[in-house]
Amino acid sequence: MLRIGCHLSSSKGFLAMGKEAVKIGANTFQFFTRNPRGGKAKALDPEDIAAYLDYAGEHGLDQILAHAPYILNACAKDEGLRQFAYDTVCDDLGRLEYIPNAMYNFHPGSHVKQGVETGIQYISDMLNRINEKEYQSVILLETMAGKGTEIGRNFEELREIIDRVEDSSRLGVCMDTCHVFDGGYDIAEHLEQTVEEFDRVIGLERLKAMHLNDSMNGLGSHKDRHEKIGEGNIGLPAFRAIVTHPRLRHLPFFLETPNDLEGYQREIALLRKEAET
Repeated sequence: MLRIGCHLSSSKGFLAMGKEAVKIGANTFQFFTRNPRGGKAKALDPEDIAAYLDYAGEHGLDQILAHAPYILNACAKDEGLRQFAYDTVCDDLGRLEYIPNAMYNFHPGSHVKQGVETGIQYISDMLNRINEKEYQSVILLETMAGKGTEIGRNFEELREIIDRVEDSSRLGVCMDTCHVFDGGYDIAEHLEQTVEEFDRVIGLERLKAMHLNDSMNGLGSHKDRHEKIGEGNIGLPAFRAIVTHPRLRHLPFFLETPNDLEGYQREIALLRKEAET
């Protein structure tokens, strides 16, 4: 069965997110751990979490994905900003210990003219420090579109981060369709070649989730502007191929399109139909 959901607001708690997901036909979902532009996380509510876990079990809600705030930059030039990223990720992962099987996704960061090599080293250093805490959640590096000085603009940069993490057993990748397309990987016309390239460079066993987003911009634009499914330059046939691909269809898929809940509900129903044809 297709595992698909969307991005939901965590402001009302886990049980509310679970109910919203079921209402729109989702069997998983993604949420920000705190305000995406910064700020403190809400206090944990053990009763809400317990109620959510019961509800999730009853309604077949599968492995969910927590998304780190955008403001984090693990390879910032300023040491204080790097420490802030480390502290925030540790706090987030500590909270996720209460949600069995949850995964944690973050944008690798921007090297801010320090150079790719320095940026990659800072990111891997942070991940090595985090590993000392022995959190249980799988951490995902997100593929990026390559705007500015972003790290993760190609599979090789992510591979380099992974190779420098001493224990990478709980480290994976989340592939964002808009990001890889804008980054130059032609998933619209050459999906199979992209899958093979990912497997060659990183290994498909590392691919743990996918963000489904069409793109407002063209192949290799390095812009990162998400569009609704089938309304951008990637196109609906490509998404049909992705959700039915024998090496991808087992993954959880998370919509990050510019939509409200009704829009997400339509897209979930559309992709379920495409997966069944």
